[in-house]
Amino acid sequence: MDNIIHNETIDLILSRRTVRSYTKEKLTEEEINTLLACAMWAPSARNKQPNVVRVVADEKTLDEINTDFKNTVGWDTPAYTRWDVNPVYQGAPALFVIFADHKANMDGGIMVENIAIAAKALGLDSCIIGSLGALMDHENGKKWKKYMGVDENWEFVISVAVGHGAESPEPKTRNEKEFRAV
Repeated sequence: MDNIIHNETIDLILSRRTVRSYTKEKLTEEEINTLLACAMWAPSARNKQPNVVRVVADEKTLDEINTDFKNTVGWDTPAYTRWDVNPVYQGAPALFVIFADHKANMDGGIMVENIAIAAKALGLDSCIIGSLGALMDHENGKKWKKYMGVDENWEFVISVAVGHGAESPEPKTRNEKEFRAV
């Protein structure tokens, strides 16, 4: 798109890519807390703040979540990109999981975008993941909600894997003709 204003924030948004390969380097407590603060300050409809965020940053626990996910949807089910080679959390060292006491998709979408852009600002990469809901909203997900301290009746909204990227994907084409002032 031509004739746009550039600044640090705009350029971060325009340069963010979905990354599905990560190094083993863990996030620091400060990085996690910064991303949680950015999630917390995301706007919500009528300031209801319906979402909660939980961070899983233990590799063993992430692998157990992946096993339960695959056992729920099927090991041969193409439920997400690179399903045949990557775990559902894409091998990232941290997974931010967003829940709500009712379906708050729009508020959760704003929150997950704050996390993804803030991660980029910290030199981290991310992959927004919706397919995890197949586990979290299933009977098999109740144990994970309990583990995360979330009421079993709360609904999964969205999640985002965050870490130090081990790849630099090229931007995918966008259908610019569908974005215009009228």
